[in-house]
Amino acid sequence: MNVFDWLSHMGIPEVDNFDIVEIKFKGGRKEYYRNVDFLALNTGDPVVVDVPNGHHIGYVSLQGELVRLQMQKRKIRDDDEILRIYRVANQKDMEKWGEAQNREIPTLYRCRQIVDEFGLKMKMSDIEYQADNSKATFYYSADDRVDFRELIKALAGEFRIRVEMRQISLRQEAGRLGGIGVCGRELCCSTWLVDFKNVSTSAARYQNLSLNPGKLSGQCGRLKCCLNYELDTYMDAIKDIPAVERPLQTESGPAKLQKTDIFRKLMWFSYNNDNDWHSITCERVKEIQALNEKGIKVFTLTYNEASEIEDLAAKSTRELELLDKKFANTSPKRKKKPRPQNRTAGENRNQQNPNRPAPKPAQSEAKQNAPQNPKPAGEQPKKRRNNKNRNKPRNPDANTGQTPAAPQPQQAKAQNQAPKRQNVQKAKPTEGNTGNANAGDAAPKPQGKKRFPPRKNQGPNPNKPGNE
Repeated sequence: MNVFDWLSHMGIPEVDNFDIVEIKFKGGRKEYYRNVDFLALNTGDPVVVDVPNGHHIGYVSLQGELVRLQMQKRKIRDDDEILRIYRVANQKDMEKWGEAQNREIPTLYRCRQIVDEFGLKMKMSDIEYQADNSKATFYYSADDRVDFRELIKALAGEFRIRVEMRQISLRQEAGRLGGIGVCGRELCCSTWLVDFKNVSTSAARYQNLSLNPGKLSGQCGRLKCCLNYELDTYMDAIKDIPAVERPLQTESGPAKLQKTDIFRKLMWFSYNNDNDWHSITCERVKEIQALNEKGIKVFTLTYNEASEIEDLAAKSTRELELLDKKFANTSPKRKKKPRPQNRTAGENRNQQNPNRPAPKPAQSEAKQNAPQNPKPAGEQPKKRRNNKNRNKPRNPDANTGQTPAAPQPQQAKAQNQAPKRQNVQKAKPTEGNTGNANAGDAAPKPQGKKRFPPRKNQGPNPNKPGNE
């Protein structure tokens, strides 16, 4: 019966047992009756109860101390106005009640035709016959007040029964009809929900739900009752969320609020309504709002000066630790052996490596100077080029017939001075001369660097002795 008695295993004494029982009728309607005769009842047993001007049949849904709590919740007094339970329904009572239930559907269709004939703005939703087949209750819904006095007379004359008209809301209508909700369970209004509280769109807005009537509406056409179930939890979580009434001012431009995750304490902002959203914490939003009130614009939403400094300090610490590990020398250093003095390199090598083979004996000078690959006769060996004088001009080969290169200044000076030492001789002093040279003799030239180029040889000098 969609009711759980969580006190059934407590073993409460019968002396203190509560004698009022909760009875459930068609459409989820629940009433309370007193078990005067202390009948042994179980949940789900059909019982015959007292009603005004007759009797009716219902099912036991709850008994014990939980009934006391339910009566306090619904503000029902435990007084003499509570009616009694007659007996447990027998087979004859159930057959008579079944005949009365079979009349409900045909009566509903005929009643709707009569309503259309009178032109009344009302909707007939359900009909409930009493178990003794003496009374019928007509449930209807309407937006405005309806004058149904003429309708009652017509229904009583049509069905020969006492008629009771009862107006219900759309939620109560859905509860009487029943159904399965989007959660996959039976509707709350048709099982356990009794008090229907007002549900507003603010409940959906606080829970960040899309304001889509097709998704927020139940089978009754109104907002779902389950929107109020978690509203208090969301209201407690919203207390820590800052209210963003205007965009946040940053150097990159104003940032507008797009979405808020209440339980994770995250808020998403975007620049100029772009699709790229930036998520920041609620504490960061409060910091930016405090700076904006002072007229200061932050650089970006996610940039935090204090956290940036901490990150840099942690990064530098990690780098220093890595450097220490890299340059740390865990293995001990090997001591170098002292090299022996006054020994040749060959002896040192042989001493360090005794397994090294002995050096070969020196060859004779004639064998060393002899060419290994003698050239054939008539072919001159090529001169080895000196890399130190690679930039100097090379003498041409005699067979090529090229003109020799211009001599260097020192070579030209030596060539010009050589013939003059042969042709030019010092004049010897003769008798009668006082050591001065003759007029025709050439005076001796001082030894030293010449400032002018030498004269060209123009022929023999007649005044030079030895030339005739």
